[in-house]
Amino acid sequence: MHHPNATDAPLRGKVALVTGAASGLGAALAALLAADGCDVVAADIRAGALHAAMPTLQLDVGDPDAARAAVEHCVETMGRIDILVNNAGTDVTLPVSELSEQDWLRVINTNLNGPFLLAKHAALHMRRQGGGDIVNVASTAAKRAWPNASAYHASKWGLLGLSHALHAELRPQGIRVTAVVAGGMRTPFLLERFPDLDPALLQDPASVALAIRHALLLPRESVIAELTVLPVRETSWP
Repeated sequence: MHHPNATDAPLRGKVALVTGAASGLGAALAALLAADGCDVVAADIRAGALHAAMPTLQLDVGDPDAARAAVEHCVETMGRIDILVNNAGTDVTLPVSELSEQDWLRVINTNLNGPFLLAKHAALHMRRQGGGDIVNVASTAAKRAWPNASAYHASKWGLLGLSHALHAELRPQGIRVTAVVAGGMRTPFLLERFPDLDPALLQDPASVALAIRHALLLPRESVIAELTVLPVRETSWP
């Protein structure tokens, strides 16, 4: 795609690693960043579902070795890493009485351990480069609670806390950290698990991607530490 000037390609020369990029918000954001001139590495545990138009990577974010290797791969093949989007997420919708230890650990591993590992390794390179952006995709589940989602709530409240902790710690190094509290989106992640949901009450993930893009394009002197993006007819918040 030809971009005649910087206005058309505000992220030209930047490199982004987006996890959970095969569908939903991850796919929408990867496409939006690429349209802005960003070199995007799209990662997902389901590598076969990734869009072949950009570099792709099979990645289980909760695997410590794989997380480190993913960041190294990004830097080795693209020369740098400017933006990390921790978007990969999973859930097990069960009451506590039926939620196995394995289920609990898998959700915490993907939704909380993964973002920690990727942020840890990405921040090392960003610091050497003089800065960067880390975006952690949380949920209204990080602010409110409902039944049969204990692991998901624990992971997303934890991710929100991790994000603010990283914001406080990394800001002196020029690394901006943004937590995105996203309300319900029209994605397979939600609709396949909750078939009774009215899609009209949910938001297009592309709208949330636009909000994240706005945060990334802010002048470097400012940071959006927490961004809440809801459908206008949202029911989970407040």
